[in-house]
Amino acid sequence: MTEAQLEDVAIAAAHAGAAVVRRRFAERETLTVEVKASKDYVTEVDRESEAAIVAVLSAETPGIPILAEEGSPAQGLAKSCWIVDPLDGTTNFIHGVPTFAVSVAVQDEAGLAAGAIVDPCRDELFATRRGGGARLNGERIAVSRPGTLQTSLIATGFPFRELSRLPGYLKAFEAFCRSTSGLRRAGAASLDLAYTACGRYDGFFEVGLSPWDVAAGALLVLEAGGLVTDTAGGGAYLGSGSIVAAGPAVHAAMLEVTRSTLG
Repeated sequence: MTEAQLEDVAIAAAHAGAAVVRRRFAERETLTVEVKASKDYVTEVDRESEAAIVAVLSAETPGIPILAEEGSPAQGLAKSCWIVDPLDGTTNFIHGVPTFAVSVAVQDEAGLAAGAIVDPCRDELFATRRGGGARLNGERIAVSRPGTLQTSLIATGFPFRELSRLPGYLKAFEAFCRSTSGLRRAGAASLDLAYTACGRYDGFFEVGLSPWDVAAGALLVLEAGGLVTDTAGGGAYLGSGSIVAAGPAVHAAMLEVTRSTLG
């Protein structure tokens, strides 16, 4: 399949999952919530959304394995696979906070190839493919280009799954508090990256993430003219779970902070 065809499949799959999430949001008071780990939750909505996504991917691309958060077929991150988060922001969803999304991406031997993120509450579709740019509801988007880090609004997320990383993270948090115009923590990394891609945020950093949290969003930022690395400036963000994403100038300034605090 071409990148354009893979993008179309990603969009269809993300819409299938989002339809489930949108419908079930009104029923959230009746949901059964399970605890996967400390501060990490799963509901039947996560699983139902994942099943809808996997059904589309399996039908359209039966030869590509699937890595999905709630355990669908693939085991681990393969060089060629779909990477799926059926409900990014489950804690927000449970509490009725309308900031969550469905994220679907695919990578091949050359890297991330296509992806889509759907915000069910705002009817926003962020879609991208390698070499094809990034779009929001069909319109091209680009990262912002603020003059300095001091004028930038930066998004972040707390390493609640890896509290051993909290001391370093808090040093980075303080440094960014002192050197930016503001920090935001919304609770859905896929949307943080999508918002960085379209210029709503000037940059994003976080540690303790999983591949499905960042795959589609990372490609969006790259295709929107930004840079994406791990916190040390390398390219291992899918595997390491640490990420810095921003336009070129702000990315360089952010790395000065993350290299000295997070490594």
